[in-house]
Amino acid sequence: MAKKVVATLKTGKGKEYSKVVTMTKSPKTGAYSFKEVIVHNDHVKDAIAGIQQGK
Repeated sequence: MAKKVVATLKTGKGKEYSKVVTMTKSPKTGAYSFKEVIVHNDHVKDAIAGIQQGK
């Protein structure tokens, strides 16, 4: 799942970036952990795939 960051930098380039938040469940304890990454809009799918492969 991905969320867009609602922030604008002084240059107006802040709209080109998104905050990607993924949730994974630990098979050992059953606890959930969250990972957050801010990436360029063109690389959102790559970031999600990279985080999910790093389980």
